[in-house]
Amino acid sequence: MMFVSLGIGTAVAVALIVVVSLLTGGRSSANALVGTKADTFTLPTLAGGSVTAPYATGHPTVLVFMASYCAPCREELPHLITYLHDHSTGKVRVIGIDTSDQHASAIAFVHHDAVPFPVVFDPNSTVAASFQFQAIPDTVFVNAQGRVANVVIGKISPAEFASDLAAINA
Repeated sequence: MMFVSLGIGTAVAVALIVVVSLLTGGRSSANALVGTKADTFTLPTLAGGSVTAPYATGHPTVLVFMASYCAPCREELPHLITYLHDHSTGKVRVIGIDTSDQHASAIAFVHHDAVPFPVVFDPNSTVAASFQFQAIPDTVFVNAQGRVANVVIGKISPAEFASDLAAINA
């Protein structure tokens, strides 16, 4: 009887380990937005003019959510800029979304780092809310069909960026 109890206990423990591993195996794989249709937007850019979500017209897109007050964003952005200077994005368009920020602070932030991609201004977090974000930085990879291919919550490494960029650039 003791061996049966040990066997059942071991089986339950292994099952729990497998379930926990599957649920926590990747930062972005469990995101409920993956596979859903991304909401489109048109927002003013910090440089003047406006941008409509490129995926609305069939262009794969990376959305980089950031703000001047966000310390992790200030850490992440230089690495992302270096990556973009050294690598081609192919047909993928990269759009920054400065969210819940002051206009002057957002402009200074983007100019300080010489951000090489358009940055739109979303002072009321309308777009961030449509992606259900509670904090930034976040990065969303949207394929040419307008479906969310991946979401990275928090700072993204250049290796993660390259991998997810390649996936929507195919």
